[in-house]
Amino acid sequence: MDNRIPPPLVAILFGLLMWCAARQLPGALDLTIGWRIGLALIVLIAGVAICLAGLLSFRQARTTVNPLKPETASALVSSGVYRYTRNPMYLGFATALIAWSIFLAWPPALLGVLGFVMYMNLFQIGPEERALASLFGGEFTQYRSQVRRWL
Repeated sequence: MDNRIPPPLVAILFGLLMWCAARQLPGALDLTIGWRIGLALIVLIAGVAICLAGLLSFRQARTTVNPLKPETASALVSSGVYRYTRNPMYLGFATALIAWSIFLAWPPALLGVLGFVMYMNLFQIGPEERALASLFGGEFTQYRSQVRRWL
């Protein structure tokens, strides 16, 4: 099951689970739609910006952005947003899910974000990091010791 489902699809699936749970279970906050949309959009824009910064760094390094084939990486990217997080694209997806939970106005929806992070750590990031360690050895080990996985 390691890194077989594209991360954007994983994020969408967790978003759907959050939406279904929010519609079926009680506990929604009584917030005006304008306030919810405004705050959710701000957080969503931040998430998209983080994703795009990661994508841009990969493009500049001319290495693969395919998360299902980390063994095809041609460069270890440690500049740009990768100086602050080893997984900006996944961080961006998690941020977008936080925006979604704000829009849903159902605090337990944040458990979906936690589920996404746990899933990504286990089934996506772990296999990626093993592949990068195999490809880049000590360079990746040093990078991993200096930059956090998420933030």
